[in-house]
Amino acid sequence: MLPVNLHEYEEAARERLAEPAYAYVAGGAGDEVTLRGNREAFGRWRLLPRVMRGASRTSAATTVLGHEVSFPVLLAPVGMHRLVHPDGELASARAAARLGTIFTLSTMSTYSIEEVGAVARDWWFQLYVQRDREVTRDLVRRAEAAGAAALVVTLDTQVLGRREADERNRFAMPADLPLANFTGGRSEMRENAGGSAIAAYTGARFESDLSWEDLDWLAGLTPLPVVAKGILAPDDARRATEHGARAVIVSNHGGRQLDSAVATLDALPAVARAVEDRAEVLLDGGVRRGTDVLKALALGARTVMLGRPYIFGLAADGEAGVVRVLELLRAEVANAMALAGCPTVTDIDQALVVPPGPLVPAPVV
Repeated sequence: MLPVNLHEYEEAARERLAEPAYAYVAGGAGDEVTLRGNREAFGRWRLLPRVMRGASRTSAATTVLGHEVSFPVLLAPVGMHRLVHPDGELASARAAARLGTIFTLSTMSTYSIEEVGAVARDWWFQLYVQRDREVTRDLVRRAEAAGAAALVVTLDTQVLGRREADERNRFAMPADLPLANFTGGRSEMRENAGGSAIAAYTGARFESDLSWEDLDWLAGLTPLPVVAKGILAPDDARRATEHGARAVIVSNHGGRQLDSAVATLDALPAVARAVEDRAEVLLDGGVRRGTDVLKALALGARTVMLGRPYIFGLAADGEAGVVRVLELLRAEVANAMALAGCPTVTDIDQALVVPPGPLVPAPVV
């Protein structure tokens, strides 16, 4: 029997993956407080449905940065898809195209920018700024030439969070897998076997001293809209828009960076207020249900981004697994919208959600 929800796809993936690969995808930093907190935040908020609003006319279609998507869920950047399935990023990009949504390719991909661009429809490129700015410039130019529609700049990874499962497993790149966007990436990821090879690799390559001027530089470097990923503080969101970001992603890197950081859903309302209409706001972290999507949109997100669940789908059944994960979530979103009395995504607003705590009825007058 096929899994009937996204949680079951994680169990299916765990049965198929070697422990180091599963732990790399599923794990978080430190005590995994933030990893758990992302899910717990969705559980604290409740929905206040309305009735008699035309459930038969429900449509989850929307736009993000001017691009039409069939429902408000995009595929977040995740590195090294071929760790879990040989078709890797190609399968994920094709699945996103089949479902009418956007795929985001990681800098740390195992198929190249050009290979993914040849099969993707609407897609974005996620950039880790490299210490070598010519390498950074080249990555941006290659993404432009291959057809990327936006540049997603990750801001929260100047140093890598301490992921103890990777250290324990001495996580390293399998011998037959490349970091396809870099010459020599495969061998360097294998040589540092004293702990986590990925931590050693990123520590040597990634820029550890990013500044807002770097965001200015990137915004001036490319005609693509720049999306700032890794925002939690409202002032950072405001500053990102002042330095060229057209959208911000409220993200704590899936609980993989600073442990005990605030859950993304809890950070979302203040970020949305801070940017107002100057930029679109997206959210990732902990999304597993259609009701999660409604809560995020009600609290100010334009769309959400899905990470681990589609990788679990890829591990379980390749492209078909990613398609199935997205189909399940799209169906849940449509069902939740109908039951909540929201025929379109524009009908989803803050009145739909009840904050943590008991519902206090309005006084009778």
